[in-house]
Amino acid sequence: MRKLLPIVLALPLAACGPSAEERAAGVAAFATVQQVFQHPRCQNCHIEGDAPLQFDAGLLHAQNVARGPEGKGAPGLPCSACHGETNPPASYGPHAPPGAPHWQLPPPDMKMAWIGLPPAELCAMVKDEARNGGRDFAALTKHVSEDALVLWGWNPGGERAPVPVPHAEFIAAFTTWANAGGPCPEG
Repeated sequence: MRKLLPIVLALPLAACGPSAEERAAGVAAFATVQQVFQHPRCQNCHIEGDAPLQFDAGLLHAQNVARGPEGKGAPGLPCSACHGETNPPASYGPHAPPGAPHWQLPPPDMKMAWIGLPPAELCAMVKDEARNGGRDFAALTKHVSEDALVLWGWNPGGERAPVPVPHAEFIAAFTTWANAGGPCPEG
């Protein structure tokens, strides 16, 4: 009787996925990503309900502002009624409505609400294409690297605190996390 030997296919090492060290570096990098996403500049608009928050304290937005059917404000009171394409000049005062291109909340069917989420849940949400607008890691990286509304978080104007992690450091951490396959912290 002939004995059959298993056939072993030689796969490139990259096809086996990230190494344990890369995954560990990715999890460590996600701590920086979490710090940015859960800063008021991001989480004031990434809300569970339909009323955005404002200021560093995350207070309920004045004027009964609502998300609206597309995330651009309620009919008759779009976000753009107060929020222009850029921050207003300092002469408008420290609490003038800030501005950036396409000022809006995420749409109601994809809220990406992450206030108070533990790291593992935030991580899972961010990389879940069913909950992030169909973005793979390349699209997510482009979004956090180039989108003018995202970039506004580092130049919020007025007396608003910018995201405390420098943008280049955030992008490096995000890229490390994404390149490792988006590993999530335990728990």
